[in-house]
Amino acid sequence: MHYQHSLELARDYADQAIECMRDRNITPHPNNFTIWYSYASGEYPDLAQVLDILIDNNQEFSEERNASVFNKFCANPFEALPMHMIAEKMESELAAAMALLQQAGDSAAKCGDTIEKATQEVRSVRRAEDLLGLLNAVLTQTRAMSKQSRDVEGQLRRSWAECSHLKEELAGARQEAMTDALTGLSNRKMFDFALRETAMEAMESGETLSILFLDIDHFKAFNDSFGHSVGDQVLKLLATVLRDTCKGQDTPARYGGEEFAVILPRTRLHDAARLAESIRCRVAGKTVVHRKTGEHMGRVQVSIGVAEFVFGEPLRQLVERADRALYEAKRTGRNRVVVEEAPKEKRLAFSA
Repeated sequence: MHYQHSLELARDYADQAIECMRDRNITPHPNNFTIWYSYASGEYPDLAQVLDILIDNNQEFSEERNASVFNKFCANPFEALPMHMIAEKMESELAAAMALLQQAGDSAAKCGDTIEKATQEVRSVRRAEDLLGLLNAVLTQTRAMSKQSRDVEGQLRRSWAECSHLKEELAGARQEAMTDALTGLSNRKMFDFALRETAMEAMESGETLSILFLDIDHFKAFNDSFGHSVGDQVLKLLATVLRDTCKGQDTPARYGGEEFAVILPRTRLHDAARLAESIRCRVAGKTVVHRKTGEHMGRVQVSIGVAEFVFGEPLRQLVERADRALYEAKRTGRNRVVVEEAPKEKRLAFSA
C-alpha cells in the first residue's frame, strides 16, 4: 500500500486508527495499525466494506481475524520465496547493460567531438591530402560508433532474453511455493491463503462458501502392505479425481499426509454435500493396480466432512467443523459423507 498524505492528514488518520483499535480492544501492533489506518483514510473501499460488515454484525476483532484481514489486503503471501538468487542475476544483467550504454554514450560523445572538430577545420583546408585526412578521421570514428551501436544492441537483446528467462524462473518459483510436489495440487500454505481470500470475498459479496475435508480410508494399510510407492499412487489417484471433479474457482489442495481439502466458493451446503458424494463414488470406483505386475491391490475409499462458512466466524472454527464432520464419517464406518452444520444460534447471531 502507498500513502501520499500530508503530515497533518496522516496524523489525523493515525489518531482515528488508534481510536478504532482502542474502542475494539485491538492490540496496536504495526499490522493492526496498517489495517485501521487504511480504514480511516477511506482509500481502500474493499477493506472498508469488509470491516463495516464485521462492525455492523458486532463481530469480535480477534488476533486471528485481524491477521486474516491483513493477509487479504495488506500482505504478500509469497514474501518468503527464496528469490535472492534471481534478483542477483537480474541485477547483474542490468548492470552489464548499463555499463555498455555508458560506453556507447562515451563513444557517441567522442564521435560528436570528432565531427565538430572536422566541421571547424574543413573551412581552412587548402590541400586534398588534408581533406582526405579529415574524412578518414570522421569515417574511422563513425565506424567505431557503428560497431559500438551493434554491440549495445546485441547486449540489450541478450539482457532482454535473460530477463525474460528470469521472469519465467520467478513465476516457476512462485508456483512451486504454492504446489504440493507429489500430487500437483495446491499445498497447505496455498490452501490457508486461498481460504482467507475466499472468505473475505464471500463476506464482501454475500455469497456462500463451503469446504470439504477428505481422508483416505485405511491409507496406512496400503503403505504397510505394498510400500510407499503404492501409497503415493493412491494419493495421486485421489488428486486426479479432485482435479476432474472440482471446476472453476474451486481449490482442491493436499492438506497434509493422506488428508485433502477443497474450497468451494459460491456453494451452498447441500450442493457441497452433493459434490462430496460424487467424489466419494468416483474414488470408490477406482482400483489400485500395480504398474509392473498388473496385480489388483484393492479399492480406494475416502471419508469426507462438509461444512459451510458462517459470515464473520473465525476460519479456524470453519476448519474445525469440517474436520469434526470428517472424524464423524470415520467413526461411523468410513467411505461416507457427513455434513456439519453451524450451530443455529451462530447463524441467527450474524443475520440479526
